[in-house]
Amino acid sequence: MKRYLEGIRFGLILQFIIGPMCLLVFHTANNHGFFFTIPLVFVIALVDAIYIILACIGVSKILEKKKFQDLFRIIGSVVLIVFGINTILNVFDINVIPGIQIHPSTKNVVLQGFFLALANPITIMFWGSVLTTKLVDDPMRKRELLLFCLGLVSATILFQLGVAFLGAFVSKLLPEKIIQILNVAVGFFIIYFGFKQLFKNNRTNSVISSK
Repeated sequence: MKRYLEGIRFGLILQFIIGPMCLLVFHTANNHGFFFTIPLVFVIALVDAIYIILACIGVSKILEKKKFQDLFRIIGSVVLIVFGINTILNVFDINVIPGIQIHPSTKNVVLQGFFLALANPITIMFWGSVLTTKLVDDPMRKRELLLFCLGLVSATILFQLGVAFLGAFVSKLLPEKIIQILNVAVGFFIIYFGFKQLFKNNRTNSVISSK
């Protein structure tokens, strides 16, 4: 239990690196409510869990090769930029991504969140570096590592639920025009993260993945 709580505490600190997934959760809750957003939160946590597992088994080492870094960086950046543009155009009832509805169902939002979260495979390297640093400073047995990683995933759920609650709460206070402006702002931020990822220095020791 100690390692689990330690993972939550450590994970919550990392969650304050605000990125496109945080903005997507806020945007969805702001437009569709807290309970509508809960499945999205859990699918984001699922992708985090997948990347943590891959980092633990060493896939992050493969992605340290520059050719893989460049490929995934470009793919992820393009996906983020397109989603950002689509978010902005949705305010004007225009949709540029087939299958992503302007007024989505829960299933559609889950798929959108899943693919957007996967759009940044360099996250594996981030978790790989985080876990490596942690294990060097504080070696753990397999069971302790499992509990610690479960804590990291739980931190994602807790933080994103908090963001969803905030987004839903704000929607009850602000008029529709202001919410539309917020949606446009979210779209521009997602585009910004896309371009930031596209042009950032891809050195292994400075990789920080925004979530």
